[in-house]
Amino acid sequence: MSGRNRLVAALAATALAVTAAGCTSEPEEPSNATAVTYLTSFGTFGRDAYAYVALEKGFFEEAGFKVTIKPGTGTVDVMKLIASGQADYGTGDLAGVITTQANENFPVRAVAAVHQKSMAGLASLDKKIDSPEKLPGSSIADAAGSTNMVIFPAYAKAAGIDPNSVKFVPSSPQSLPQLLAAGSVDAIGQFVAGKPLLEKAAGGKTVTMLPYADKLPDLYGNALLVSASKLEGDRAQVEKFTAALLKGLVYAVEHPEEAAQMLKKHERTADEKVAAAELTAMRPHVIVDGAKVGHLDQARVERMVNLLAGTGTLKSTPKVADLGVYDVVK
Repeated sequence: MSGRNRLVAALAATALAVTAAGCTSEPEEPSNATAVTYLTSFGTFGRDAYAYVALEKGFFEEAGFKVTIKPGTGTVDVMKLIASGQADYGTGDLAGVITTQANENFPVRAVAAVHQKSMAGLASLDKKIDSPEKLPGSSIADAAGSTNMVIFPAYAKAAGIDPNSVKFVPSSPQSLPQLLAAGSVDAIGQFVAGKPLLEKAAGGKTVTMLPYADKLPDLYGNALLVSASKLEGDRAQVEKFTAALLKGLVYAVEHPEEAAQMLKKHERTADEKVAAAELTAMRPHVIVDGAKVGHLDQARVERMVNLLAGTGTLKSTPKVADLGVYDVVK
């Protein structure tokens, strides 16, 4: 091979190598991307996989965000971290948000509904408690101050039973599946989407759910939260982030197996089968006939406030405008 031919071959090889490297490299974040931290509602279960979907599918990047996702530890803690500036966005149960705001008033705002119907409820093994009428005299384990405990008096009233006829057993969230599987209690407080995880913990036994939404249709579930200062100072950013997250939410519940794989990429201990089943169970709480995904109806929120006030969990009946519940969904 002549010297000139060797040079041409070398240049061609170099160009091929550069092209190949370009095809396999990770896409770079836009230089002007806004870095934000997002907190899940609680841990890294399948029901929170939609945030990882928005990340992996590029929805956040398309909206101009570089997002760091961290596991949350419950509604009140998520609110505290957002209020103190340690997180930008997060999700928490709207009933818990309203209760907390009525009593403490954090500078936090709810701007979109993750769940158009509450996923709060009670779980029992087999058909031990397959109707509210079987609740009197039973023992129910749940974390102190949990959404399920806060809302239960309203659910009991709507179901026509005495809320004091049930014994609540304060327990850590981590212990609930084991307590149910061992038969230590008759039921536990649990989100509807948690059924697949409970059945796995119970060795395949059937778990029966009593969803609060069956008796309390006005209840929203989780909501997207942001600081008051961010909403007031840069509403356009909040709207863009909300739209990107909701895009991931819809994709996740419509493609649960793929979403579970994306969750697994970030949380190696996740069980893909259970995560996909959780998302499947969550779909009817996200996509509801007659309701736009993410929309927070102010009249419905007002009814929700009155319902919670009727349980005695609020010191007073505040106005919706004073609770920081907005709607930025377009």
